[in-house]
Formats: sequence, structure tokens, C-alpha cells
Amino acid sequence: METPATQQLAVETDTPDRHESQRRTIGVLIAGQILGGLGMGASLSLGSLLAVQVSGSTAWSGMAATMNTLGAAAFAIPLARAAVKRGRRVSLAAGSLTSGFGAAIAIASAALSSFPALLIGLILLGAGTAVSFQARFAATDLSTPKTRGRDLSIVVWSTTIGAVSGPNLFEPGEAFGALLHLPTLTGAFAFTVAAQLLAALVFYAGLRVKPPVEGPPPGDDSGITTKPDSGFSILRRIPAARYAVTAVALSHGTMVALMSMTPVHLHDNGASLAVVGMTISLHIAGMFGLSPLFGWLSDRLGRIPVLLTGQAMLLSSLVLAWLAPHTMVTPSLILLGLGWSASIVSGSALVGDSVSAAERGPLQGVSDLLMNLTGATCGALAGPVLAAVGYSGLGTGAMALVGAVTVWTLWRLLTGRQAPAA
Repeated sequence: METPATQQLAVETDTPDRHESQRRTIGVLIAGQILGGLGMGASLSLGSLLAVQVSGSTAWSGMAATMNTLGAAAFAIPLARAAVKRGRRVSLAAGSLTSGFGAAIAIASAALSSFPALLIGLILLGAGTAVSFQARFAATDLSTPKTRGRDLSIVVWSTTIGAVSGPNLFEPGEAFGALLHLPTLTGAFAFTVAAQLLAALVFYAGLRVKPPVEGPPPGDDSGITTKPDSGFSILRRIPAARYAVTAVALSHGTMVALMSMTPVHLHDNGASLAVVGMTISLHIAGMFGLSPLFGWLSDRLGRIPVLLTGQAMLLSSLVLAWLAPHTMVTPSLILLGLGWSASIVSGSALVGDSVSAAERGPLQGVSDLLMNLTGATCGALAGPVLAAVGYSGLGTGAMALVGAVTVWTLWRLLTGRQAPAA
């Protein structure tokens, strides 16, 4: 029976097989991401409105994004370990099934008017987010450093189709839910159940080859039996890994803080579900639509220039939210999505660049864990901040996260710790 390390050596020494395996893997990941993305908009957008409806308080609206991202954090390391031990097909399929089950629980919680049950459902839904994040790393299992950004970004881009369609299923979902006598705001979650079940089937049936998510470099026989350090040990030991993981986490936290409160802000100011859905769709289009461009640029120009460009776009978004919280919400959300895309694509490539192949799997799991914990924290704080100082104040507060990434990046450049093209 072949081990992951043996499989990696076999693939690395046979270039045509490697390219064919990579092409097939990318195709399967794209199909699964499209299906999984259908539930993303509903769980993050309708989830906040459903939390208000079930709890009876706007202050709890941020718990939707919080529970979803906590779930993604909770499943990040288990799914990464499953990928190492059992292969991507098992980990991605299991995560999708768990997410579909969470959507079913969210529907039941509304019927029972049980806020704790809703929180549990949203946590399980977070497994779908963890799958989406892990899929971007799965795309790089057979990549070289020269194509890592491109391959990663193509899979990130594929989420656009499902994720942009998801929020626009709000009203059709309500009509479908009425036919099934489902509670208000839960019809779209029924679509999520079906989409996640199909995604699980695609991953399990399509990812036939076990990708080498860990193992030594080609020809390094001495490393085959060496157990890699844990992700946290790698962070303590390697400054470049620590920087890359932090940049990804804070960029994600910035996006979650503002985006998760936008549906509530719009709804409280009289916007219809159609307007809310369109705004979130444009935001998600910004998150994923240009990711191949950012991936290509990160391979050609370097990770750091693209990361700094992403921070500039995030800052521009927050400035619009601060200065024009009622008239510039849509442009702000589009810039927020673009800034997230540039930062996450380049930052995720940096995570892979910072360590050896044997350490990549554990570090990716910890990166997703910290990324989602940061998002959960920002989502939890966003609700009370919105209630206390409004949408404008929320935009101002989130600028601190952008400032932290920018200052650390410039410090690394000025001290020679990071080459501009690295």
C-alpha cells in the first residue's frame, strides 16, 4: 500500500502523470466549489437576519458570522489531518456532508424558535467554509512555486459561480420554502442542503488519487519517515510562516467584520431582501471574480506587492463605510471583496512558500484555524459595535487590522526580512 510520501515521489518523477493528475484535481475542485458556494451567501447573509428573527435582538446578529467562522475554525485542523491520513476526497466530502446537516438544523431551529439550535446549525455549516478554504490548498498539492498562486486562485475563483448565485436565491428560496411550509428566511437553506450533498458526492467520486499533502522533497529518502512538526511549532520556529498566517487571518477578519453587518445595516434602513442579496452578490463577485488575476500577479510580480495592493483596497472600502455609510455601501462592499481576494490569494501562497512540503499540511490547517478564529472574533464584536457606534464606526474600527498588516509588511521590507518579489 502506497504512503502519501511514496505517492508524492512517484508523481514528482513522472511529469506527464503529474500534470494530468493536477488537471483532473483542479476540475473536481472547481465543480465542488461551485456547489459548495451556493450555500455560502445564505449562511453568512441570511444567517444574520435569521439570528435577529429567532433571538429577537439585533445585538445577536453578529453571532451568525461568529458561529459560522467558529465552525470553520473547529473543523480546520481535523479536516487537514484527515487529508493527510485519508486523502482530500475523504476530508472534503465529510466536511460538505457536515455542512449540509448544519443547514438542516438551521431550518429546524427556526421552526422550533430555538436560538441555541440555530447556533449549533451555523457552527456545523462552518464545515462548508472550512472545505472551501482547504480546497484552495488542495489545488496546490501538485503545484510548483511558479504556478502555486495561479492554481490556488483558479479554485478560489470557481467559488464565484455558486457564491454569487447564492444570495440571489433569497426570494426564490422563500417561495420554495412556502411550498414546503418552512419558516420565514429558511427556504434558501434548503437549497444549501441539496448543494452540499451534491458537493460531497463530487469530491468523493472525483478525487480518486490521494494527493501528496505531506512528504519529503523528491529524492530525500531520509525524510520519508520523519514526522513533521505541528502547525503551531512551525509558527514558533519560522518567522516567515508566522507573518504569512497573520496577514491572512487579519485580512479575513477585516472582511468578516464589515460584511457580516452589512445585511443588518441595509435591512434596518429599509432595504428589501432583493437589494440585500444583490449587494452581497457584488461583494462575493469581488471576493472571487478576479482571484485568477491576483494569483497570476502574485506569481509574476511577487506575493508582497499583491498583498499590499489588497490592504490598500481594504482600507479604501473602510473609508467609504466611514464617510458614506448610507450612499456608498455597494462600492464599499465591492472594494472589500477585491481587497480580501488579493490579500488571501497572495497570503495563502506565502503560507505555502514559507515551509517545506512536509510542513505544508500542518501549517495550512493552523492557518485556516487562526483565520477563522479571527473572523469569528471580529464577527462577534461587530454586532455590539454596530449597535453602539453604527456602521460608520464599525468601518473606522476595522482600519486597525489593515494598519497592523501594512505596518508589519513594510517593517519586513525595510529590515530586509522580505524581498519585494517574494
